[in-house]
Amino acid sequence: MVDVPDKLVLQFLRRLDEKVDRIMDDTQDLKHRMTAIEIQIAGQSARMDRIELRLDRIERRLELAPAP
Repeated sequence: MVDVPDKLVLQFLRRLDEKVDRIMDDTQDLKHRMTAIEIQIAGQSARMDRIELRLDRIERRLELAPAP
């Protein structure tokens, strides 16, 4: 009779362990995706900075904006 509660506890612990493993996998996947998004945003930000510099230079050449 003592074996039955032990088996139930072990089954519960195994299911809990499987769920924790899935959560860890999902968390790792989310970390990878967030890193990819951060890299993409950083690249876009750098590109926008370069565009802004070029636009400033064009405005100065056309005398649309005062020289710094």
